[in-house]
Amino acid sequence: MLRKLLAFVVLAVLFSIVVYNPSAISLPGANPQDPAKEDLTRVEYPSLAKVAWRGHFIQPSETLESLFGEDWPVVARFNRIDRRHVYPGMTIKVPVDMAAARSYTPMPAEYPEAKRYGKYILIDMTEQWMGAYENGKLRFSAPAATGAPGHETPVGIFRIDARHRTHTSSLYKTEDETGQYPMDNAMRFHIGPDNAAYWIHARDLPGKPASHGCVGLYDEAMQNRVYGIPAKPVLLDSEKFYAWAVGENEYEDDTGNLEELEDAPVVEVRGQNPVYRK
Repeated sequence: MLRKLLAFVVLAVLFSIVVYNPSAISLPGANPQDPAKEDLTRVEYPSLAKVAWRGHFIQPSETLESLFGEDWPVVARFNRIDRRHVYPGMTIKVPVDMAAARSYTPMPAEYPEAKRYGKYILIDMTEQWMGAYENGKLRFSAPAATGAPGHETPVGIFRIDARHRTHTSSLYKTEDETGQYPMDNAMRFHIGPDNAAYWIHARDLPGKPASHGCVGLYDEAMQNRVYGIPAKPVLLDSEKFYAWAVGENEYEDDTGNLEELEDAPVVEVRGQNPVYRK
């Protein structure tokens, strides 16, 4: 009897090891309960209050391209995120009406405060978006990443006073610490009382406020140069804004060096960082 009982105990222990401690697998499944993963459905943008969308949990091997085909840039912009920051385990917003979402922008089509200016840049921190206005009418717009909590982008009326197409950060390095963080297509719009400069420039967009006060725009060409991905750059908003605001059609030949400017576009920064639901 004792021998049978001992045998049963040994089998039970072995069974528990097999059931509760399986060997590691090469491609673990994503865990939707993992609090470390980003959930972009928690970010509240006022403009999406009346736009139908659903949450999608990114599974292993899924990418924006594999999920949405040619409409992947629509979903990327909808979430204010770039391809490099979409990974298994995170949750994104997917517009229900993809056709309508192709023309989505939270920026007003007309902005009275900009009517007396030839060119005017409006940055809405609450929406994490930036618009280019000509005589008060929206010419184009794009997602933007403003300052993270504790490093908020200053609010107010400013003016671009310098350009530097090949600018790099003097304070921050790339993730692998092999070089200074690139700030391509940089346009300076403010110098704070602590002598800190604030720029609009190319940067990573992780779907939330992320900078130390500057305003970042898509530039996958910069990401390809620094990180090697994406292989085929598509989102190039920083280049578009730079050419429109301070490019060679407006000023003399751009040597790529830091140049101070006069009569460049006005920049308005309004709002506050978006709310994150718990």
